Amino acid sequence: MNVRRRHISGIAVTAAAAVGLGTLSACSSDSSAAGNTDKFDVVASFYPMQYLAEQIGGDHVNVTTLTEPGQEPHDLELSAKQTAQMGEADAVLYLKTLQPAVDEAVGQADVKTKIDAATLTKLEDHGSVEHDHGHDHGAEEHAAEEHSEEAHSEEEEHALDPHVWLDPVKYAEIAEGVATAFEKADPDNAADYRKNADALTKKLADLNTAYKDGLANTDTKVFFTNHAAFGYLAERYGLTQEAINGLDPESEPSPARIKELQDEAKADGVTTVFYETLVSDKTAKTLAKDAGLKTDVLDPLEGITDKSKGDDYIAVMESNLKALEAALGAK
Repeated sequence: MNVRRRHISGIAVTAAAAVGLGTLSACSSDSSAAGNTDKFDVVASFYPMQYLAEQIGGDHVNVTTLTEPGQEPHDLELSAKQTAQMGEADAVLYLKTLQPAVDEAVGQADVKTKIDAATLTKLEDHGSVEHDHGHDHGAEEHAAEEHSEEAHSEEEEHALDPHVWLDPVKYAEIAEGVATAFEKADPDNAADYRKNADALTKKLADLNTAYKDGLANTDTKVFFTNHAAFGYLAERYGLTQEAINGLDPESEPSPARIKELQDEAKADGVTTVFYETLVSDKTAKTLAKDAGLKTDVLDPLEGITDKSKGDDYIAVMESNLKALEAALGAK
């Protein structure tokens, strides 16, 4: 999420996000898949966009995703084939700032419907986007002020946290916006898009209720994570995310940082250090060993692989809830 492509318009970003929403049944990395079918062809930038496109589009869409399962989406570079594929699509669905290569391609692509998920809900500054320097203090409101001097003053927008899909309420807002864009772009099937979107937002509302109820009464509200992706989730459910690393999820934290986290673990009753499936677990395991903590997976849902604890967004979010309930001592 570097600063240099700030000139791409919000509309362009939206399009990229839309691209990410394909259906699994129609999902294909074959370039002939996008733009050459009699369905509404959507290119989704990465899994959370793909899932929306699939769920809302149903049988009417052919979805291709730019980020392969197991690929770290932040580091995505597009092939010439993928860029060409985007130009042939009816719509592109993406999340601006998450994947600079996608933002650039969307800005240059001749696609009629560009859906930037970042414009469909309100992005917030959690002071700890995972590519920022500094010690992350997740959902704590003062984090943004604390780190303001190092938080990209020249590009305020850069500090906005893109991980909105991990908050079911915000994800539902994006779903509504995607449905509206699909209805407008493919009016013949608008009624089905609306019906599918309503079914999806109901599932997301149920998920939100499960999180609210499951995390309402816990021994601690603090969790440690390797990847500062859970700021929106923490804020929604009254938790505090403490990320081990600033800039580089793969780097080793300093001895001083380890000591700080050990002290905090004692003070706040932290039991568990979370890591994720797409990034090395080395740092989390080092900290856990030094501090006498357990480790577990908290999945940022940037992609679904055979290691994922569930085969779609809802199932993995339910697994994340179980992991949080266990780590936080839910009653």
